[in-house]
Amino acid sequence: MKRSISIFCLLLLGHIVSFGQNNIVEKYGKLQVKGNYILGEKGDTVQLRGLSFFWSQWMGQYYNEDAVKWLRDDWKCTIVRAAMGVEMDGYLYDPEGEKQNVEKVVDAAIKHGIYVIIDFHSHEAHKHPEEAKKFFAEMAQKYGKYPNVIYEVYNEPLQDPTWKDDIKPYEDSVIAVIRKYDADNLIVCGTRQWSQMVSEAANDPIKDVNVAYALHYYADTHKKSLRDEAQKALDKGVALFVTEFGTCNASGNGRINKVESEKWWEFLDKYKISWCQWSVADKVETASILQPGAPAKGGWTDEQITETGQFLKQELLKKNSPLLNFKTNKSAKGKK
Repeated sequence: MKRSISIFCLLLLGHIVSFGQNNIVEKYGKLQVKGNYILGEKGDTVQLRGLSFFWSQWMGQYYNEDAVKWLRDDWKCTIVRAAMGVEMDGYLYDPEGEKQNVEKVVDAAIKHGIYVIIDFHSHEAHKHPEEAKKFFAEMAQKYGKYPNVIYEVYNEPLQDPTWKDDIKPYEDSVIAVIRKYDADNLIVCGTRQWSQMVSEAANDPIKDVNVAYALHYYADTHKKSLRDEAQKALDKGVALFVTEFGTCNASGNGRINKVESEKWWEFLDKYKISWCQWSVADKVETASILQPGAPAKGGWTDEQITETGQFLKQELLKKNSPLLNFKTNKSAKGKK
């Protein structure tokens, strides 16, 4: 009888704790890397799934609170990625304007209780270290107290820079600036060859303890060989984070390869690797989730969603809905 009462009390306590969680960030809190996995504050393994916005300088209309809230509520995203363009009329040319785009998304994610990646979306970020350090210093000072925030310091290094001499020194220098103002939020580091050569990073890892490595793929181009590359990195004990992927080929166009997409999702689920799909955009290309002219503030009908969008939305609803069995109307609290 006493044992039955104890079990009942434990179940009741579990329901009370669940009821007290109002969103995914309150569920997991501050994220921390341990081996291959990203954990929440209480040691739970965390796998986030969501969407990446398109280059901010070209699709800034979707960088707004209503779109973020719609992605949370209707698409069940637990994370979004603010891809701040750096070159090509981006941050280097309009730092205040592009920073404002990012801040709109980050503020909305914090308000509505989901995680958000602040992405320095560049292929040559190591050539702009001072600009990157200035940007991330400002972001860390403003948002470092919120567990929602993840910093992605280098989107996709190209093939030519080396990990040892170019990419890692740049990332070390930016991380040092972030850590002056934010001691413990998760940081994602790009890897050579469009964030594919993750085993190179695993062989010579960043010393910061709360770092994951970016792995990017496009399912109709990158198949088993890239999963094998990812496996080599995992076998070295590092954590990976798919901050960008597509269901089509690497150009952003071509067919939707559902077979390879499913293989990738099976692999990512096996290792609880978080992901963001590319992209929230109405550009006429296969990777876009929206038809041309889709409203900037969400509320998208089925007719306004592309085949890619429908495919991704189904996956998000299937995988994320069980995580979101609590109210999602309170904003996240600062962790400091």
